Amino acid sequence: MTACAIEPSAGPGSEGPPRAGCSITAEGAYAARLTRSGDSWYPERWTLDGPEPYAVPLPGDQPEEPGTEVQPMGDGRVLVHRVAAGRHVFSLLYPAGPGTGELPLGAVECPAEAAGLRLLPPAPGGERAYALAAGPRSTVLWQVAGGAFGPERVAEVPGRCSGGAWLDRTGRILAVDRETGGRTKAVVLDLERGGEVTPLLQIAADSDDRILLADPDSGLALIRSDAPSPGRDRLGWGVLGSMLPVRFPECLRLPGCVVTPFAIQPGQALTPERCAVALRVDGAFGSWVGVWRPAEREVRHLAAPAGWLAGAGLWTADGELRLPCATPQSPCGVARLTVPDAGGGRAGEAEGSTPSEPGEPGAPGGPGAPDGPNASVAPASAPPRPVPLQQAPLARRVTK
Repeated sequence: MTACAIEPSAGPGSEGPPRAGCSITAEGAYAARLTRSGDSWYPERWTLDGPEPYAVPLPGDQPEEPGTEVQPMGDGRVLVHRVAAGRHVFSLLYPAGPGTGELPLGAVECPAEAAGLRLLPPAPGGERAYALAAGPRSTVLWQVAGGAFGPERVAEVPGRCSGGAWLDRTGRILAVDRETGGRTKAVVLDLERGGEVTPLLQIAADSDDRILLADPDSGLALIRSDAPSPGRDRLGWGVLGSMLPVRFPECLRLPGCVVTPFAIQPGQALTPERCAVALRVDGAFGSWVGVWRPAEREVRHLAAPAGWLAGAGLWTADGELRLPCATPQSPCGVARLTVPDAGGGRAGEAEGSTPSEPGEPGAPGGPGAPDGPNASVAPASAPPRPVPLQQAPLARRVTK
């Protein structure tokens, strides 16, 4: 799985992910970002599945606003979400000779009291795109691309929804964080059943339980919850379909840092504890990359490659972490990291980057390095199915 870049200010308990800086398709073939030349902002598409990555600028007839959302589609077109006079306008951009072609898709109007509308992470398959429009009492799920007649209303869910993680490879099962009654719990929406809602995370009755990432192959899910320490959110992990408890490893607590998972290694069916998880770590000295596996008792800290579009990246099934980078000398590049598991030797550094030295920010033993023992690790479980994380309580107590 992949996730968009996040801003350092996005901390635990924030209302959904911040504005994306780079978005990558679920299959990893394309990326899109909003970039600029001088004071003019424009969308840019990256092709990642060829021998070398390359970028195609897609400027429109006028510059984009800095807050415009962009998202790559599976066919190489780029979805653009603009806001004008209270209307959310969607179009598909594509290269057309020396210029940019644009296919208008339509617009969505949100009530004045609504919190706004934002795109969900790219859906598997890349044929459709979705957005959440959160209101004061309910949230509307829209399909904004891939429909027959422009934006289509898929479902209305009671409560205020944020976040978003796909739990399958078909784009049918979507997990979101829903706030009702002053508490936030992750729930599942079945898009083929009109957005039917079922519980997903319910660690304790009075806890806020959010889902951050999930991998459909292994069922590994990364969560954020204040169940282990009320008032303080912590990162944890569980397995979709498992009856084992959610774990909150001590090594994921980095004092003075914001830790955000952004990619999970795919293709590890039945072995969720071996999946590598990429973390963005933001501290007083900047941002760097962390790599962690549930079966290991430490986070490996790696220097971020030059020009990393922080928080963006993807794993290959064989364990290579690919990080998109842009520098004046190389405006479209991908740094590749090979990070063996605990039995495979030392973690590799990004090509062209400077290795961290002990005592430097992000290096083992440096500022932000974990201390204290890790929690116990759960063994592999049965193949994943959505919902049962609600039956994986913190203290061997089933919360119905």
